[in-house]
Amino acid sequence: MWKENPIVKKCNIRFPIIQAPMAGVTSPRLVAAVSNAGGLGSLGAAYMSPKEIKEAIREIRDLTEMPFSINLFAPASMPYDKKSIAQAQKFLDYFRKELEIPTALPDFSALPEFEEQIEIILEERPPIFSFTLGIPPLPILQRLKKEKILIMGTATTVEEALLLEKSGVDAVIAQGSEAGGHRATFLDLDYDPMLGISALVPHLAYALKVPVIAAGGIMNGDGIASAFALGAAAAQLGTAFIACPESGAPRAYKDALLHPHSMATIVTTVFSGKPARVLYNKFVKEMQMKNAPIAPFPFQNILTKDIRTTAAKFNRADLMALYAGQNYPLVTNLPAGEIVPLLIEQTVSAIQRLSQNLIESHILEKKSEKT
Repeated sequence: MWKENPIVKKCNIRFPIIQAPMAGVTSPRLVAAVSNAGGLGSLGAAYMSPKEIKEAIREIRDLTEMPFSINLFAPASMPYDKKSIAQAQKFLDYFRKELEIPTALPDFSALPEFEEQIEIILEERPPIFSFTLGIPPLPILQRLKKEKILIMGTATTVEEALLLEKSGVDAVIAQGSEAGGHRATFLDLDYDPMLGISALVPHLAYALKVPVIAAGGIMNGDGIASAFALGAAAAQLGTAFIACPESGAPRAYKDALLHPHSMATIVTTVFSGKPARVLYNKFVKEMQMKNAPIAPFPFQNILTKDIRTTAAKFNRADLMALYAGQNYPLVTNLPAGEIVPLLIEQTVSAIQRLSQNLIESHILEKKSEKT
């Protein structure tokens, strides 16, 4: 059924299902489990040092012989605004006091360098490389292509997708506004149109020559079947894998998804300085109510790291960054190796159910015309 699917063919996988990278949550075990089950496992390596990326790739290769992907954030200028950083740090001391942790300013020089990360990618040559939050320099993309590495980029608008296609990517990930985690928007617009996949995917499928991958709030086979109906060649799911045993998410994070107190998610900059969809919790509420100063990305992300890490240690989900898509209440804690075949079974069932309903409706309509 899937052999002629363009993503299946390009990536050399069994099923058109991609596990979203999710920097800070994915682990080699999760990536390998998804790939071994026939999907495409993806490692979110944006916050990892070159050494950590190399070790992770080698661990993945020890666990699977199937294709997998490594994901990075596209490089961007990082203006060091000393004043905004100091203001943000001072406000965040409110949470540090509650958690009884030091208030020292972190070391920003430890930020991973994209160029150094890319050198490891080129050296280790994973089958697939994906990126988000922009477009890497064309010479880097050309070097990746020379090494026969398949390239995928992420877009939230048609304009971004066309730029990605022009840069030479092999597929475009259409990130709908339903998606958990950081918004992939990279064009400097006056506003974010926040297109959902029902609007974004058909637009991209019509405008592009390369395959489109739908991402955003997809949690089961019904969502995957809908993505296919909209024109996508594959579906990318992130939140659906966060609570599984192989995920690197802290226990409090998984519990918050599995036992929701409400269904509210919100797009906010309070954790990282860049818009991201998270569960609405105490940290978000306090930051917004008090109009807290927020440092630009990635400095806000570094400033909040000690709070998020300590909160996870003490199972304080109310002070953690709980990235999640809008359909997160459908999450399960099944092993990743069971989630992938279940998704395929659900997808086939959804397509068959829809086809059967259409056929029965057509037959009834014909009978009614004859009478």
